[in-house]
Amino acid sequence: MNDEFNDNLLLITHNLSFITLQMDYVISGIQQLGIGQHDADAAWAWYRKNIGADVPIFIEEALAELMLPHTNGEVCKRYAILALNMNGGGGFEIWQHKGHQPESASFELQLGDLGIFAGKLKSYDVYTSYKMHQQNGVNLLTEVHNTPDGRPTYYFRDPYENTFQVVQSDNWFQKKRTPMGGVYGVIIGSSDIARSLPIYQELLGYDTVIYDETDAYDAWNAIPGGSGRFRRVLLRHSKPRQGAFAPLLGASEIELVQALDREPRRIYEGRIWGDPGFIHLCFDVNGMDNIGKKATELGYPFTVDSGHFDMGDAAGRFTYIEDPDGVLIEFVQTYKVPVAKKIGWYINLKGRDPKKSLPRLVLRALGLNRKTD
Repeated sequence: MNDEFNDNLLLITHNLSFITLQMDYVISGIQQLGIGQHDADAAWAWYRKNIGADVPIFIEEALAELMLPHTNGEVCKRYAILALNMNGGGGFEIWQHKGHQPESASFELQLGDLGIFAGKLKSYDVYTSYKMHQQNGVNLLTEVHNTPDGRPTYYFRDPYENTFQVVQSDNWFQKKRTPMGGVYGVIIGSSDIARSLPIYQELLGYDTVIYDETDAYDAWNAIPGGSGRFRRVLLRHSKPRQGAFAPLLGASEIELVQALDREPRRIYEGRIWGDPGFIHLCFDVNGMDNIGKKATELGYPFTVDSGHFDMGDAAGRFTYIEDPDGVLIEFVQTYKVPVAKKIGWYINLKGRDPKKSLPRLVLRALGLNRKTD
């Protein structure tokens, strides 16, 4: 039997195992995609205009004292903005070092390099999104084309060398002001997809394989490193997400990409967490201790565990793990979140049914914090 047959057999085995899988913790969805920047305020202004991420959950400076395993033992001062698009989807944690000089990659990142190569953004009208980005002068890498599963999509690059894929979605909290939604997932470069699958399928619940293909893709030729053969596996979760913020964060997907014609490099080779680029993928969760047990069983224990944290506007607990290629995955269990800071309206989530969502009216009220330009 060849390696490709073995890998496909492994996928089938994983899928069958999920028929009886019961998670003893709750994942409400992708809370945010962390993006390191040289200038967080300028980047947020660009994301407000072009992605609609205009509702801040927090804006804060602090010391990242617990991230020492991922900052070469250095305590880094950071400035961060967590912003949402109220149409739905995950948010953006726009992150900037203060003190440490942000260090961009010393080489051009290529599709298949190890780490988070691209953020996936959802749109309810991809063609309208494309025209909007075209009018705004966005660096469009491709024209609109179809994904292997038949959805319209295109790729663009922001002014800070981060690549995004816009993809059609029918999963929405609301549809206002822009055809764009928030973070729908990520494209992750993997050195061995079969080795990476347990984290994404068994721990994170992306139990459904939408496609598993090995081929060269003409649509990727305009993306750096996109020429050549790749294995690409698109994963989604079969069960709707549950929890306080699930209706807003919505459904999501993870695409694993393995370059077959070249040796990929680590995206954060020689750099630290928080340097420019996609620094982590964060999930909103409940049942952190059980997540830790499952992650440890799979061989990926927490590298960071905050215990209780209080960031002023928000409070909770966060942890991190690394996938086999060093991709940082964050889990946040939220205890307190601001709804309308101007009038002191905060929600305490302790003691709530972890599977029950907040009322849609309350979730919509987060939009009262919207920043207008």
